[in-house]
Amino acid sequence: MMQREYVQDLSKLVGQEITLRGWLYGKRSSGKIQFLILRDGTGHCQCVVMKNAVDAATYAACDELSQESAFAVTGKVQATDKAPGGYELFVSSIELGAKAAEYPITPKEHGVEYLMEHRHLWLRSSRPWATMRIRDTLIVAIRNFFHERDFLCFDSPILTPNAAEGTSTLFETKYFEEGMAYLSQSGQLYGEAGAMAFGKVYVFGPTFRAERSKTKRHLNEFWMVEPEVAFMDLEGGMQLAEEFVHYIVGRVLEERQSELAILDDGSGRLVERCQRVMKPFERMHYDEAAKILYKYWDDKLASGEELPPTFKRFEYGDDFGAYDEVALTSLYDAPVIVHHYPASVKAFYMKRDPNEPDKALAMDVLFPEFGEIIGGSQREDNLDELLKRIEEHQLPKAAFEWYLDLRRYGSVPHAGFGLGLERLVMWVCDLDHIREAIPFPRTLTRIWP
Repeated sequence: MMQREYVQDLSKLVGQEITLRGWLYGKRSSGKIQFLILRDGTGHCQCVVMKNAVDAATYAACDELSQESAFAVTGKVQATDKAPGGYELFVSSIELGAKAAEYPITPKEHGVEYLMEHRHLWLRSSRPWATMRIRDTLIVAIRNFFHERDFLCFDSPILTPNAAEGTSTLFETKYFEEGMAYLSQSGQLYGEAGAMAFGKVYVFGPTFRAERSKTKRHLNEFWMVEPEVAFMDLEGGMQLAEEFVHYIVGRVLEERQSELAILDDGSGRLVERCQRVMKPFERMHYDEAAKILYKYWDDKLASGEELPPTFKRFEYGDDFGAYDEVALTSLYDAPVIVHHYPASVKAFYMKRDPNEPDKALAMDVLFPEFGEIIGGSQREDNLDELLKRIEEHQLPKAAFEWYLDLRRYGSVPHAGFGLGLERLVMWVCDLDHIREAIPFPRTLTRIWP
C-alpha cells in the first residue's frame, strides 16, 4: 500500500519534508507567491509556492490548476497562526493530476435547490464536510457506547411483512408470491425478539417513512438506533437514554471542535450548546408539561405576540406539536424528558401504567431549540393486553403472530427507545434543514442524485 501523509496529521510532521495528495479547494496569489489550498478529505492545508524557491515549471504548474483539480505537492511542514488549521506547507515541487473542468459550485451564492442538484459535489465544501465528519463521530460513538456495555448489535430486516407504528406511511412492494412487503419503519419489533434472546441489543440501520411531509425535520429515508433491554422498565429506559446522549455528544466535544468551529464561524456557540447537554436532564410528567404549556401560550396570547400561521393551540390529551416541544425546552438549558403521555396518542406496543390506565409508560427526550430526538417506552409484555391494543388499532393479527409469540414464551418487562441520527446531527450542527444531515437526502420531492 502506498505510504501517504494526511492533512489531519500535520501537527506530528512539523519540520519534515512530506507529500500531500488531494484536490485544489482554492488559490490566490500575492506578488511572487502563490497560495494553494489543498483538501485531502481529512482537512485543508495552505501550500505556499514561492517563485524564488521553486523551478519555473513548478511555479507555472500553479496556473494550470483549476478548482477541484487533483494534484500532489511536496514540501516542508511549518506551524503558523496565519494558515487555516495552524500549519502550512512550503512547496518544493508539484505533480499535476487530473485537471477539473469548470467547477459548477463557485464561491458565489447558490440556492439550496441548485446545491441539492449538485449534492455529489457539494459534499466537498467546508460545511457539508464538517457535518459529515461530525455525523461519523456520532455513529462511531453510538456503536462504542453499546459495545462497552455488552449490547449485541442486532440487524433487523429492511423488508417486513407488517407495519411497526401504523399502516398509513409505508413504502410497499410486491414480494414474489408472498404478497406485499414493506420497507421498515423501525427495527424495534425485531429488537424485542433480540432482547428476549440476548438480554440487551441495539438495532442500527436505515428506516423509511412514506410521509408526505415537507417540514425541516422530516426525511423519507433516515437512520435510527434502537436499543432494547429485557428486565428494564420506563425508569431504566430514561436513565439509559440520558447516559447515551451524554456519551455520544461528549465524543463530539472531544474530537470535533474544529468542525464545530467551521459550522459556527468560530464563535464557540455550538461547543457551549453541546456542553449544556451534559447536564442532568429535567424530567416531567405529561400533566405537568401540559400545565406549563397552557400558561406559556396564555402568556404569549395575552402579550399580543403574533404566532406562526401554522400554530395550533395545545389541548390536554394531544401529543405535543413542534411549537410545544420548543416552548417546553426554552425554559431549560438542557434536554427535557417528558413521560406518561396519553395512551391514545401513542403506539399499540406501549404498556399502559396500571396506576394511570389512560397513560402510556412512554417518554420523549426533547432538545433545546429543536424538540423530540428520542422516543421510547416500556413495552406491553402481557399477551391479552397486547391483543386488545392490536384490535383497537385495527391491525392484522395474523401479521403479528410472531411478535405475539414473544409474550407467549417467557414474557418479561422490557423497554427501549429510538434515536433519529439525522435529527441529532441537525441539532449538534445547528443545520437549517435535516436534508443537510445525511449525504444524499430522500424527501417528498427529491430522489436524485
